[in-house]
Amino acid sequence: MKPIIFEIVQGEEDLACHSGLGLIGVLLGKTRLRERLNAVALPLHPQPEISNSDVVFSMIGLLCLGQPDFAAIESFREDNFFRMALGLDPVPSEATLRQRLDDVQGAFDAILKEESAAMIRRHAPKIGACHGTIVPLDMDVSPFDNSGTKKEGVSWTYKKGVEGYAPNFAYLGLEGYWVNVELREGSQHCQKGTPKNLREAIRRSKRITSAPLLVRMDSGNDSIDNIRVCREEGAGWLIKRNLRRESVEEWLETAQKYGSVERPRPGKVVYRGEIGVERAEIEAPLRQVFEVIVRSSDATGQALLLPEVEVATFETSLSLAPAEVIELYHAHGTSEPFHSEIKTDMDLERLPSGKFATNALVLLLGMVAYNCLRLCGQESLREEEPLPPQERAPMRKKVQRRRLRSVMQDLIYMAVRLVRHARRIRLSFGRRNPWYGVWRRIYIRFTQGGESRAGWNSA
Repeated sequence: MKPIIFEIVQGEEDLACHSGLGLIGVLLGKTRLRERLNAVALPLHPQPEISNSDVVFSMIGLLCLGQPDFAAIESFREDNFFRMALGLDPVPSEATLRQRLDDVQGAFDAILKEESAAMIRRHAPKIGACHGTIVPLDMDVSPFDNSGTKKEGVSWTYKKGVEGYAPNFAYLGLEGYWVNVELREGSQHCQKGTPKNLREAIRRSKRITSAPLLVRMDSGNDSIDNIRVCREEGAGWLIKRNLRRESVEEWLETAQKYGSVERPRPGKVVYRGEIGVERAEIEAPLRQVFEVIVRSSDATGQALLLPEVEVATFETSLSLAPAEVIELYHAHGTSEPFHSEIKTDMDLERLPSGKFATNALVLLLGMVAYNCLRLCGQESLREEEPLPPQERAPMRKKVQRRRLRSVMQDLIYMAVRLVRHARRIRLSFGRRNPWYGVWRRIYIRFTQGGESRAGWNSA
């Protein structure tokens, strides 16, 4: 059969290819963002014609579509669904969007962080624990490559070796809800300013869940200041140590004296154990867990000229066995995909403005958008109650978390027709749309969503 030659016409139907913004609009509408943002009087815009909330919601909508460029708003100026889904009146122009965000200068930071945490608390199906009831709070720096630009604050990143920024992120739970972020210059050391951000992340997390927290950080944050913050805020910690100038040979002797021995294969010996260390800066002794690996041959059995010694040590408040502590730290690597989703799925790595303060605000708006998408994805996986087949996600295998790109493809970029009839507005989906039942269930759940469930901190 030959391909059909179609007749091309333009109809009068009001169509949209991003119906998922209806889900985003419901989530934002359940927060106090609109009233709190509109209550802020910016010095250059004391009585703006276009409200602060309309500007912010427009940018969040673009970020949920993976279009963080200011110019992208122009294609939605006459889009009725974009305006109605996000509750805008009207949709701002590119110039208004850029200029208003330039003029905020940090005035919205606390509001965005607080309302984002409240949204997670209200709508998240659960907060995944890493061991028993312990919920992980992963903090890490992930460089943003902005090479080839002259943006304010862009400098050489020590971790990635490119020109860019070095934002510090905090993620809660196995699902990776984004609870705090600070945009920093690329050359800034990862520990500088971290105690303040850590304290804020812990307090924000405690407003989301009452479960015990475990802060996990890599060796760049090996500082007694972070441990002191964790103790003061009542959170556990698991931080990889920076050996600095410590002798590998001395650690091997310590491991042979205090550690248990395991021989997983010929030519490889693993020592695991723990020691207590007194620190002048802190009262109680600190527990240090170690893993020392000695290899006299490689995995193929080829003998090495000299044995290789690999040392990894950790400071922790956990009372678990050393092997369990080490495994929990290795699980800290699960936060790396969260960075990737922000950079690639949301296309946020190359921030849109030349001004540092504006890019910091866009990153915070990205946090709100990220959590909206994450909530949509996790809600689509909910199976706590019997669901009819048409309301179950049409997926071949069970997963714990949905990547943002999959959420955007399956739920956000879904075609819909806007129908006005008898003073009512309807969304008409395609007859054979496999995600219609899931989309409808999520919309109803978010519309009727209440406060936090049993066992959660409702403070």
